[in-house]
Amino acid sequence: MVGVAKKRLDWLLVQIGVGSRREVKALIRAGRVRVNSEVVKDSAFAVLPGQDRVTVDGELLEYQEFYYLMLNKPAGYLTATKDLYAPTVMDLLPEYWRKRKVAPVGRLDKDTEGLLIFTNDGQLAHRLLSPRRRVAKTYFLRVDREVTPADLQALAAGVVLDDGYRTLPAEVELLKPGNEPELELTIYEGKFHQVKRMLQAVGKNVIYLQRRAMAGVELDPRLKPGENRELTAGEIECLQRSGEESPN
Repeated sequence: MVGVAKKRLDWLLVQIGVGSRREVKALIRAGRVRVNSEVVKDSAFAVLPGQDRVTVDGELLEYQEFYYLMLNKPAGYLTATKDLYAPTVMDLLPEYWRKRKVAPVGRLDKDTEGLLIFTNDGQLAHRLLSPRRRVAKTYFLRVDREVTPADLQALAAGVVLDDGYRTLPAEVELLKPGNEPELELTIYEGKFHQVKRMLQAVGKNVIYLQRRAMAGVELDPRLKPGENRELTAGEIECLQRSGEESPN
């Protein structure tokens, strides 16, 4: 098979989610793993993913190199792989995904809801988070006081944050005026607490924040808070295209 590199048997089993490196080595030593119907007891045995037939206790294993999924993150969860004192977004994923070593791409604040993308494709995740790529992220937000045309103009042009940094121009739309107005804001960078700090720069406090899109992938409205699903082929293509774009 052209373009497919051989992998160590123990590495492959770990990637598929059979167990930890120690656990899969024990399975292999016990003779419970077969490659193309032959028992293999060498953890370093080379296999061709997607071509060689690998079974554990007679069960055929399906190999996929990369996984991509979205989660509708609820408030109250840290965007981290583990924490000693608070629940994390990993606690919302079934064991199936945790075994496949997926991790969140970027982060949402503990009280922020909405779209969070997970993958084990580390190179793509790095590209999506690179400031040079200027990947679009769209948020729905509600603030505590009236938003004026001057506020909208300032946000669109870029505002100076509390540390002196001037943000890139953004796209902003007032969805509902009034005492607790609602806005949609698209930014092209990812500074710490950026959306909240941008609104503070124009004298507003964010009282609700939800990410609705990232890199061309939109939050599936059918997903309830805490639910997840795999990305479609088209959504994965959006991520890859965003990660490969040259900055303007």
